[in-house]
Amino acid sequence: MTVRIAIWSGPRNLSTALMYSFAARGDCGVWDEPFYAAYLARTGLAHPLRGAILGAHDADPARVARACAGPAPGGRPLFYQKQMTMHLLADFPRDFLAACTHVFLIRHPARVVASYVRKREAPTLADLGYAQQAALFDEVADRLGRVPPVIDSADIRADPAAALACLCAALAIPYTPRMLTWEAGPKPYDGVWAPHWYGAVHASTGFEAPEGPLPELEGAHARLAGAALPDYARLFALRLALPSPP
Repeated sequence: MTVRIAIWSGPRNLSTALMYSFAARGDCGVWDEPFYAAYLARTGLAHPLRGAILGAHDADPARVARACAGPAPGGRPLFYQKQMTMHLLADFPRDFLAACTHVFLIRHPARVVASYVRKREAPTLADLGYAQQAALFDEVADRLGRVPPVIDSADIRADPAAALACLCAALAIPYTPRMLTWEAGPKPYDGVWAPHWYGAVHASTGFEAPEGPLPELEGAHARLAGAALPDYARLFALRLALPSPP
């Protein structure tokens, strides 16, 4: 039996590090942003490495959706899908959602905006995926009849072992300390966009230390973070409660 774990976030949310963490378990196959090529093909957006992405990854959303509901890479029992909320366009197939267990990974918008603009200028609210994440959260909650797990990247960085153990408990899978470390460098399962986006995580061997104060944003960047804040705050209030330290 395959346990499919769809982790839904926007960009710059610790999503790649969390993918590496699950891959390090040894019992988990991973898929890096399954719908990215289909999203670019449908929207025509000029993202970095667009041509390489369309050339290397499946741009047919129906085939991608079927694969998301299929077996894990390598036949492993766990199938981690690093899903970007903005990539699942409204007319893409959604039947695969019923075959997955869903987690919503969040990060404060000020941190996301500050990180994103270093890699791609002038993002829009749609690029950051907060509204899409909130809408998908409601859809999944309606399907389940309960709140699906929400985890904040700040909680993971503050205490990776406690946060991952809590997340694994919510997923009804065993936690292993192997999730805390991985080898530095690119991974064979990285998407071809990795050279543009994954520099910091390729240099890492585990989760980074807790972040400091929120970055101070100005002008359009401050307005963008402010527009995303209500959707973030709603999910933040529902995040997994980590155990208090002794």
